[in-house]
Amino acid sequence: MNQKILILDFGSQYTQLIARAVREANVYCEIIPYHKSFVIDDSLKGVILSGSPFSVNEEKAPEVPILAYISKVPVLGVCYGAQLTAKLFGGKVDKSNKREYGRAILTVQQTDALFNGIPNTSQVWMSHSDSITALPAHFSILATTESIPIAAFKSNDDSLFPLYGLQFHPEVYHSTEGKKIISNFLTNICGCAADWTPNSFIEETVAQLKETIGDKQVIMALSGGVDSTVAATLIAKAIGNRLHGIFVDNGVLRKDEFQQVLEIYKSLHLNVKGVDAKERFYSALKDKTEPEAKRKTIGKLFIDVFQEEATALTNISFLGQGTIYPDVIESVSVHGPSQTIKSHHNVGGLPDTMHLSLVEPLRFLFKDEVRKVGLALGIPADLINRHPFPGPGLAIRILGEVNAEKVDLLQKADAIYINALKKTGLYEKVWQAGTILLPVKSVGVMGDERTYEFTVALRAVTSVDGMTADWAHLPYEFLADVSNEIINNVRGINRVVYDISSKPPATIEWE
Repeated sequence: MNQKILILDFGSQYTQLIARAVREANVYCEIIPYHKSFVIDDSLKGVILSGSPFSVNEEKAPEVPILAYISKVPVLGVCYGAQLTAKLFGGKVDKSNKREYGRAILTVQQTDALFNGIPNTSQVWMSHSDSITALPAHFSILATTESIPIAAFKSNDDSLFPLYGLQFHPEVYHSTEGKKIISNFLTNICGCAADWTPNSFIEETVAQLKETIGDKQVIMALSGGVDSTVAATLIAKAIGNRLHGIFVDNGVLRKDEFQQVLEIYKSLHLNVKGVDAKERFYSALKDKTEPEAKRKTIGKLFIDVFQEEATALTNISFLGQGTIYPDVIESVSVHGPSQTIKSHHNVGGLPDTMHLSLVEPLRFLFKDEVRKVGLALGIPADLINRHPFPGPGLAIRILGEVNAEKVDLLQKADAIYINALKKTGLYEKVWQAGTILLPVKSVGVMGDERTYEFTVALRAVTSVDGMTADWAHLPYEFLADVSNEIINNVRGINRVVYDISSKPPATIEWE
C-alpha cells in the first residue's frame, strides 16, 4: 500500500467503525492491537488511538509511546486515546461525576484544520466514565460541550508532528460531523492523498497476486456468494485459467441456483467445475435431525468432495479463499493484553491436509468494500447485492430431517417469496430473507378437498451487520399475496406464517 493509517485498538466496541470511516474517506488503514509492534516507514501517514473499556487511572491500564509516534507521524486520540494522551503528557484525568453517555452538542472554540468545514455547533456522541480535567502544558482546547470543558484539544509543540485528542466518538452515526472530522485529520493533518478506491485496489491486488502466485496453480471452493466470487475474479484477472474453481451442488442450494451461478461464472470467464453431489449429501443427511449434526455432516462431506476433485488436478500450490477483514482482525481482550483472533469460514482442514499456501485477496476488505470491488470488476449487481445465505444452505431452514422432497418444497416456496420481494422493491430494504419449512402439518381445505400438509414460515430482518436484527415490517398486502401464491402453487404446503422475532433474543436463522 502506498499510504496507510494505523488504528491501535485498546478494546473499544467502536474500533471497526473508525476503520470504516477512514476507508470511506478513500484512505487505506489497518487495525492492530495496541501492544503489537509496528514499523514507522514512509507508507505510514498517521496513527489513531481507539477508545477502550479501561480507565487510564487503572493500575494495568494499557499505554503506548505516543511521544515516539509524534516524532514521526501525526496522532489522533479518540476517547480513551485522548485521555491517555492527556495523562502521559502531564494533564489530569478524573472519574466523572456521572457516566457521560449519549448525545451532546459540540461547540468549536478555536479555528483549526481539524474542524475545517465543520459548523460551530454540531451533535456528537459521548461514551466514557472519565473526563480530562486539566490539559498538559503547551496544549490548547479546540472544542467544548455543555458538560465537558475539554472535548477536543491539540498539542502546540511545533517541533513534533500534530497531536490531537477527542473525548467524543467521531466514528459513530450519532456524531453528525464525525466523519468529516476524521477526513480532515487524514487529508489536512496527515496529508493523505485519499486515492484508495475500488479501482486502485483492483490494480494493486492483481499485481500482488501475479507476484505471489507466479506460474503456479490455485484451487478454490466457490459458493456462489459475494466474497468467494469477488476473490476468484481477482485471482483470475491475475492468473487466468490457472485458477481452478470447484462449485459443489450439495442439494440444499436455492431453486435453480447451481445452473444460474455456473452461468454467471462462465460469463466472468472463470474456470469453474460444477460438481453435482446432491444424492451423496441427501444420503449422508438421512436420519440427521439436530442442527449441529446437519452442519457437521455437510461440512465434512464438502471437504471430502473438494479433496476428491483436488486430487484429480496436478501441481496445485495455492488454496484461494474469500476471507474478509472482520474475520481476521485481532481483538484485544478487555482483561489484559492477550489477543484473540476470530475463527473464519475457511474450508476447514484443507490447508493442512493438502499442504497448500493460502491466497486471500479480500482479507483486508470490509463487506461493503467487497461489494464495491465486485461491481468495479463487472460482476452482476444481482449477485453482488444478494442477501447472506447460510453455509449449510436450506438444510438449516428445513427443521428436522432433510430429504429431496422437502428440499423441493422449500425451494419452490422460497423462490416465490424472494422473487416477490424483488418485484415489489422490498428485497433491497431488508438485510436477509428466507423461508423455513416447519416439521408441522395442519388441516386445510382446497376446493372440496381436505388437505393435511406442511407449514412454512417467512422470515425477513433489517440489520446493519447481522449482529443484531429487527423483524422487517413487510406490508400486510404483500404477505397476503405471497401466502396465496405459495399455497396455490406449491402442492404440499397449505399454511404460511410470518416470523416477527428480533435478534436478540431470537437468531436470524431458526437453526
